Amino acid sequence: MSNTFDFEALQHAEPFVIETPGSRSLHFTRLEMQSRMCLDQPDWLSLEYTRLMMGFLLFMSQPGHVAIIGLGGGSLAKFCYRHLAESRITAVEVNPHVLSLRDKFHVPPDDERFSVILGDGADFVRAAEDSLDTLLVDGFVAEGIPPQLSSQSFYDDCFAALRRGGMAVFNLDGDDGDSEQHIERIARSFDAPILRVSAATCTNVVVFVCKGDLMLNHSIGTEALPQDMKFDVRAHLLPAFNRVRLALKDQRC
Repeated sequence: MSNTFDFEALQHAEPFVIETPGSRSLHFTRLEMQSRMCLDQPDWLSLEYTRLMMGFLLFMSQPGHVAIIGLGGGSLAKFCYRHLAESRITAVEVNPHVLSLRDKFHVPPDDERFSVILGDGADFVRAAEDSLDTLLVDGFVAEGIPPQLSSQSFYDDCFAALRRGGMAVFNLDGDDGDSEQHIERIARSFDAPILRVSAATCTNVVVFVCKGDLMLNHSIGTEALPQDMKFDVRAHLLPAFNRVRLALKDQRC
């Protein structure tokens, strides 16, 4: 991947929306889907990798502050807001054109525990020292993951942004030749074991890493989802969570 991103151009790249009778999706190119929403269940996590990213709930069921880098169609932000009633949610999106589509993708308005910020995710993370319980990084632009969200200094800042015991989750593209380098940088910044989980239906690789030993001490069979989470939501997440559990079990063998 080239490191000569024109960031000013990228942050103003205009996405487009494709609609089918049952879905609405966000694209920068027709071959690359950034986000998808089912019209009859707009708060559902339609894409497998987003359900995998919610695997952090297996390790911490009630995070106080969840930050999401990259709004896209708002899938993760909406889901966390609807189903983590005790959590504060902050989403950061660099592209104003993406942000302008929040109503089209049913992203809720800001309130006392939900906010969407127009800004550089790297700047937000750098300023968030020791204040986040969960950090979800899903910051793709038309050309992939920008260097601002994949440098060694960015991953260092991710580590610093988490409270002790916090967890960071990164969405990577397994077909990207630089993905292994990103994983090496994550491991270096956190100086801790990482857990990588490959999606079954796409090329995404989701990486989990903790600030501390939370993941090392986790009991694989533990059911740690929020107690007030509805049965249908648990069922929606279960296949992805089983995939996370299996990856953790394999890593320990």
